[in-house]
Amino acid sequence: MMMQLFFTGILLAAGFFLILADMLRLPVMGAAKAMLNTGKENKKTKTTEVWLMAGAIRLSKYIRIEAYKRSRMASILKASGVAMTPEVYTAYAITKSGAIGLGALPCLFLLPLLAPVLVILAVLTYFQETKRADEQLREKREQIEGELPRFVATIEQTLKASRDVLAMIETYKKNAGPFFAHELEVLTADMRSSSYEAALTRFEARLNSPMLSDVVRGLIGVLRGDDSAVYFQMLTHDFKALELQRLKGQAQKIPPKIRVFSFLMLMCFLFTYLAIIAMEIMNSLGTMF
Repeated sequence: MMMQLFFTGILLAAGFFLILADMLRLPVMGAAKAMLNTGKENKKTKTTEVWLMAGAIRLSKYIRIEAYKRSRMASILKASGVAMTPEVYTAYAITKSGAIGLGALPCLFLLPLLAPVLVILAVLTYFQETKRADEQLREKREQIEGELPRFVATIEQTLKASRDVLAMIETYKKNAGPFFAHELEVLTADMRSSSYEAALTRFEARLNSPMLSDVVRGLIGVLRGDDSAVYFQMLTHDFKALELQRLKGQAQKIPPKIRVFSFLMLMCFLFTYLAIIAMEIMNSLGTMF
């Protein structure tokens, strides 16, 4: 009887939702997914993300963020490629963690021990979602900073024959990585539509990288007619030193990983020898009896 009432309630709720969705002219699931997939590369929006985003958009109307914090968050979201406003981004984190936290309510009656786990998971999800844009931006910045030594070396060699900054950037863009190529594409488009110095300044502000700031300072000097050959030679030397330090740091992280796999291989060899010895002992015992 209880199961019948349960399923009847689910069907009634689904029916009321469909009627209200038709009356309010809400977009169907396929249309909502198509809108969220716009601008994404090789990523498909899940159904749960569509529902969460719909709730986040409604909740964002009631969220107020301080002007400075909102401006900083908007810059981070734009630089990391997250197509959300700061209000929607914050509301999405609240909605996702709240959806997990609501799961603790039925657990209080069915599985009381699971309720605290869901509450902790909801809190962790909130902090993870609020830091997602910063993590994406940090990953993007690291990828770009890894290419800057080669970019600076290319500029140093090009300055011997030409001082056309736009041509330098367009030439290097063809061989750049995906993140850096995208940023250079935005930079070149901005340089064609506005002043070169202003475009380079906005390029620097988007990523907020100290290494990129040094490169932009040198390029602005080239635009102003300064003899920047020596500057880029010194910058190339400094960036090569930083690249060596970064590679050494990555190399130091490899031995602990190798130790784990070496231990696993050792255990496999031991189990192999033990299995062979055990089989020989069983065969010898079988021949004796």
